[in-house]
Amino acid sequence: MTERATFLRNSYAGYYGALAKPAIDQKLTEVGPGTPGGEYLRRFWHPIGFSADLNDVPHRIRILGEDLVLFKDKSERVGLVALNCPHRGTSLEFGIIQERGIMCCYHGWVFDVDGKILETPGEPEGSTLKDRLWHGAYPVCDYKGLVFTYMGPPDKEPPFPVYDTSGLDNYKLEPWGGNILPCNWIQVKENAMDPVHTAFLHSINFTESFGVIPQYDFIENPLGMMYVAVRRVGDNVWVRSTEMIMPNLHQLAPTFETGEEPKTFSRPMQTLWAVPLDDTHTMNIGYNHYDLNNPPDPQKYIAGTDFGQMPDRPYRERQLLPGDYDAQVSMGPTAVHAREHLASTDAGVSLFRRLVKRGIRDVEDGGDPIPAPQREKGSIRTFAHDTIQRIPASKNIKDDKTLLQKVGTEVTEKILAGKYPR
Repeated sequence: MTERATFLRNSYAGYYGALAKPAIDQKLTEVGPGTPGGEYLRRFWHPIGFSADLNDVPHRIRILGEDLVLFKDKSERVGLVALNCPHRGTSLEFGIIQERGIMCCYHGWVFDVDGKILETPGEPEGSTLKDRLWHGAYPVCDYKGLVFTYMGPPDKEPPFPVYDTSGLDNYKLEPWGGNILPCNWIQVKENAMDPVHTAFLHSINFTESFGVIPQYDFIENPLGMMYVAVRRVGDNVWVRSTEMIMPNLHQLAPTFETGEEPKTFSRPMQTLWAVPLDDTHTMNIGYNHYDLNNPPDPQKYIAGTDFGQMPDRPYRERQLLPGDYDAQVSMGPTAVHAREHLASTDAGVSLFRRLVKRGIRDVEDGGDPIPAPQREKGSIRTFAHDTIQRIPASKNIKDDKTLLQKVGTEVTEKILAGKYPR
């Protein structure tokens, strides 16, 4: 890496750069069964689809490198089972929904939502085959319009996490997403811990105030990490925090905020998971939050959540005004970290990767990677917010930057201590 970096300081050094072929970080980026990263991710609950999509036919899905079938039987129970029938291997995506479970179309074997074989109609009377076999299945939770699953060891299953943002007074929660990006989940999710990119990539579709590069800091919190981005907006100091709930969930404060009106601990506009389908495909899925007491302009809200998240615009338009999709996917199917030259602005990206690797080591060492608050009963307190205080600027620019940092630290410490209303 040092030798290559020296070559690249020379003019027209493309030849030397082309010779370098560093490998991807497999431990961090691979997600399949039995891989270090995959075993870490399987210790958590993940959203895998929308409740509204479950109807009279099963849905073939791919999650964490495994092909599965998601369905709802006629008794309104949701099941997630292995794709191929254990009898002869026919795909259960062509299964027939039953009053209880799902029936293979080929020979009529019926499977319950927990994988129990209920019927093997072609077998002779008295056959014990169905009592001796089980089909692969995973537990699911149908919660507020999204279907979640846990795919790890049964004896390690954590409680289903319920975050405080899912039950806020005067907020409407709406399932959102399902967008699939053809790249690794790490390069999708680490974007959330990069507050500087908003001043460039999102300077058009967010508000004008986002065009200012903030004073920023990155800190660990009880659920993972958060960034603290502090901006001066006239006589106001605007403290904005996006949080990363490990391993792949982030909550972000509104992208339509201008910082012009004082407020205290305004809650996030979105709760978003990046769910790895396999090593090179990732699904963004989660909830939008609508503040019924202070509804935003619908167009600004849509621009903040949808713009640039998919290749749904002409290529030339995307070149002139790229979005997150273009920045993340253009890194390649799996970004090669050994090619990067991380800068001071990437401290949040580096911390996120270290936290993922720490979780992987925890699993490898026989430990529990689940953050402690997720093991407790009740609502889990979260920290993403906007807080805007009227604090006039110092006359000296350097002194004002110090003031911004001080305010950001004080606000964050109060929020972490639970001093502000939730």
